[in-house]
Amino acid sequence: MGTLLMDGQTSRKILKHFINGKWLTASDAGTFEVLNPLDDSGYAIAAKGTSEDVQKAVAAAKQAFPHYKETTPTDRERWLLRIAEIMETRQQDLIDCLIDEIGSPIQKAMFEFSKGLTMIRAAAGICRNVRGETIPSDRPGTFSMSIREPLGVVAVITPFNVPLIKTTRLVANALSVGNTVVHLPSEMAPHLSLIFAEIVAEAGVPSGAYNVITGLGAEIGDNLTGHKDVDFVTFTGSTIVGQHIIEICAKNKTPNTLELGGKSPTIILGDADLDKVMPLAARSIFMFAGQACIGSSRFYVERSIYDEFVKRFTMICEKVGMGDLRDPKTVIAPIISDRQRKRIKDHIADAVAKGAKVATGGGWEGNRCQPTLLTGVSEEMTVCRSETFGPVTAIYPIDSYEEGLEKANDTEYGLSAAIFTKNIDTAFHFARNSGAGMCHINGPTIHDEAHVPFGGNGESGVGREGTDADLEAMTELKWVTVQL
Repeated sequence: MGTLLMDGQTSRKILKHFINGKWLTASDAGTFEVLNPLDDSGYAIAAKGTSEDVQKAVAAAKQAFPHYKETTPTDRERWLLRIAEIMETRQQDLIDCLIDEIGSPIQKAMFEFSKGLTMIRAAAGICRNVRGETIPSDRPGTFSMSIREPLGVVAVITPFNVPLIKTTRLVANALSVGNTVVHLPSEMAPHLSLIFAEIVAEAGVPSGAYNVITGLGAEIGDNLTGHKDVDFVTFTGSTIVGQHIIEICAKNKTPNTLELGGKSPTIILGDADLDKVMPLAARSIFMFAGQACIGSSRFYVERSIYDEFVKRFTMICEKVGMGDLRDPKTVIAPIISDRQRKRIKDHIADAVAKGAKVATGGGWEGNRCQPTLLTGVSEEMTVCRSETFGPVTAIYPIDSYEEGLEKANDTEYGLSAAIFTKNIDTAFHFARNSGAGMCHINGPTIHDEAHVPFGGNGESGVGREGTDADLEAMTELKWVTVQL
């Protein structure tokens, strides 16, 4: 395995860049440490990318593009489906990486693996759908048409929380339509993307079509997103970084899609069936310990069932598994870093200091935050409007659907939203009037599929991901006329 060497003294993995089909150390031989978030033990030592490394990767992708864009749909289908086949043989490697590198409980790791396979296979279906159209012309004897062509070099920047889903979706969709890729994974999850690079190489994808550089986004992210030879940028991460990327891309007129933060609301009306609601509500905030932009950190519950909802939610929280990550009963993951742990602690402490009540949770077991329910949350509390990115949610009483809709929309974010009700008119009114880019009726805010338009509005992002959406975003139309 090209990525996997041992440092000779410990069991830590030595990770290298994957550029133009070769495994390379950083240009200045620099490295950084990747920690297992469960106990902050050393997981890997990775190449610390430099601007020179970014240049090498972009140059490789640019050089490969003229040949790669001419590959046939059959070629690209075969490579992508072969990637999926190899992924299945490497399932244990990928699962172990998701558990040990980012702290995924095994159920979440298995979910992500399954979704990753779906993303790859769905991307293979795009290859034959890169189509244009014939266009009527006012010029007699003129045949007018449009053709759709790949853009060139696509920069893919992926997060730590769902690295396999994001890698398989965005990389595969870019490759399926004839683009080449430079991939900068989160510095907290580089190994997963390098395993994927091994799989891509084994599948026979031409050298240079897929390149991976590891390093600190704060140091080399601008070198990649601002590179003159990058033709498209897709980024998943924080709203603050996303805004910075927008400004950089604007200078070069580089098109982009950005999937950013969220403060996703769930409205639960009095007619909802709580027996069905409760497990879905828990899933929407506690999957991967709330480290998900589409996690529901706001519940607006009609007053007639508010007390019962809080009671039931509290009981669920107190039973949520926090054991061995390889135990299928374990739900709560460790929080990824010291910085993020401090953020969660500060949000809870600020809320309590300003009068909020902790219905349950609020404590820590090692690097894992207990499932936490807050009541009595008010506007002046940081947790009310800011993304916490942990297993923490606030429950608010409402007197009507109209009040719930108003409060759900009272946010700068607009990623995912949900409503639970038996009233179909109310449900579809919510779907039409919610400010979120994704709305779920009688289902949790956490939901994703390969072919859907995934993304948000406002501070939650720009554009949409998914097979059809990426097909349009990662290609461009060219008008062609033939004078007959």
